[in-house]
Amino acid sequence: MNVSLSYQSCNLCPRNCKVNRTAGQVGFCGGSHEIKAARAALHMWEEPCISGIRGSGTIFFSGCSLKCCFCQNSSISQDLTGKTITVRQLADIMLDLQEQGAHNINLVTGSHYLPSLLSALDLIRHRLLIPVVYNCGGYESVEAVHAMKGYIDVFLPDLKYYDSALSAKYSKAPDYFFHAFKAIEAMISQTGKPVFRQEVSEGQSISLIQKGVIVRHMVLPGCKEDSKKIISMLSSLLPDHSFLISLMSQYTPYRPMEQFPELNRKITSYEYNQVVDFALESGLTEGYMQKKTSAREEYTPPFNLEGLPDN
Repeated sequence: MNVSLSYQSCNLCPRNCKVNRTAGQVGFCGGSHEIKAARAALHMWEEPCISGIRGSGTIFFSGCSLKCCFCQNSSISQDLTGKTITVRQLADIMLDLQEQGAHNINLVTGSHYLPSLLSALDLIRHRLLIPVVYNCGGYESVEAVHAMKGYIDVFLPDLKYYDSALSAKYSKAPDYFFHAFKAIEAMISQTGKPVFRQEVSEGQSISLIQKGVIVRHMVLPGCKEDSKKIISMLSSLLPDHSFLISLMSQYTPYRPMEQFPELNRKITSYEYNQVVDFALESGLTEGYMQKKTSAREEYTPPFNLEGLPDN
């Protein structure tokens, strides 16, 4: 683990709050030095190569370095719903998910607990036989990505915005694209091209990712031109066949946003199809798109502490 990443003068994300989280100070993410999680269970709503047939062993962490105004997981990212667990307990949770048949261990929004996540993985490296997925909002430092070398097999970052005005407005992160794109470049350099294996289960054959990067982008209402700029950057600046793209149509307004009324609707088929067509025209043909019916609240699981220890 890279010892320069620290809770004492927190530098775990590009915000570089420099607060001492071990002394009770709290930065933008809201997290202390103790791990807080809200759910650990098999999850079927990731990309097919991650969820597979049996599900992804998904651990949702509380707090977030972005706190997007439209977050579908706001009860944990902003309200910090969850339960404190130890490093040892986190390690045991991963092993339990493997025992349940998970295709992988899927760490969701854990950037602000990175030293603890790596310590947990150190405890069970010799017993964990499935890939580890790092599922994040994309707002990562290159230093953090380098610290994960040898620990993370699959990176699943968002690339939310190109325009700094949009990222400042909706996520209070005007430097979002600068850091996210550099982090994605580092992730690709670290994993190499995507690697898959075929598994047959219950009479079905599924291709499961073992190594590589999947870049997610969710199209926002009124932002299709920004989506196209993101696609242009991905297609022109990243090596061919070095990543998969996942274009998401699932944006759902979960609560009224008086400050941003333009976000109080789902995206239209026209908006989404414009982005998909542009991606195909740009040569990004390896990856996933969603059906328009994906914009449903049921894709957000209940954060009811499932899979977490009682004490």
